[in-house]
Amino acid sequence: MERSERPVAIVTGASRGAGRGIAVALGGAGYRVYVTGRTVRDGQAPLPGTIGATAAQVDAAGGEGRAVQVDHGDAAAIAALFDRVAQESGRLDILVNNVAALHDDLVKPGPFWEKSTDLVGILDVGLRSHYLASWHAARMMVPANSGLIAFTSSFGSVCYMHGAAYGAQKAGVDKFAADMGVDFRDTGVTAVALWMGPLLTERSAQTLSDHPDQYAKFMADAETPEFNGRVIAAIHDDPDRDALNGQTFITAEIAARYGITESGGRTPPSYRAMLGDPRIAHPAIVA
Repeated sequence: MERSERPVAIVTGASRGAGRGIAVALGGAGYRVYVTGRTVRDGQAPLPGTIGATAAQVDAAGGEGRAVQVDHGDAAAIAALFDRVAQESGRLDILVNNVAALHDDLVKPGPFWEKSTDLVGILDVGLRSHYLASWHAARMMVPANSGLIAFTSSFGSVCYMHGAAYGAQKAGVDKFAADMGVDFRDTGVTAVALWMGPLLTERSAQTLSDHPDQYAKFMADAETPEFNGRVIAAIHDDPDRDALNGQTFITAEIAARYGITESGGRTPPSYRAMLGDPRIAHPAIVA
């Protein structure tokens, strides 16, 4: 087993979208980034992007990208990913739980019973898979007394957004951060959930084209995925990171703590007043 001189991150669901940008930002911070997803060649998925292309962008940013094809609906494939990281790198500093199964009906108007039942896939690849990945990550991080597990989430955790399946997934990962945070106390490992704002991604570009009246205003001040990746890197490097453990943060707000802005100094807005506050966990612990 070798031990990487670089800090090591896994970013799940990084063929495109939020995961791609977060992976590239971590590359810019010098990380060896394991880029996971299913897409290995253009045309294999409806949207552009592959894990190999993202890994190459990580390299170009100054990091070291390693593309790993993973079906996150397969528990054995998730276990194999972490075995590979342990053997090749001997450490894991950051896990970004980002992968999710997003169905085209997600943004289709109408109640849940008029949409495909395949929307429930987000509770498998997006909730169950995050739990399994975090379990494997914890078994590497806790013995090292250090690490960060970040869940990408959204205001849909507390407000109606895209329907019941999406909302349950986001509320679920926020709860993962809260409850895993209890278990991580005094271990040196931190769990957080991050509410990202509207993102400039391949999918959002398509959604904006299909539903301009619904999304044009939000997208005018959208965040880049890289912005969120820089925030994750800053949280990991924060000497007071333990104080963040178990909490859910709005990325646009916590970015100010670290002086992080978009290019040109643009500051993305927080939608707290419009869409809601992150839940604060009750301090009771029933073991």
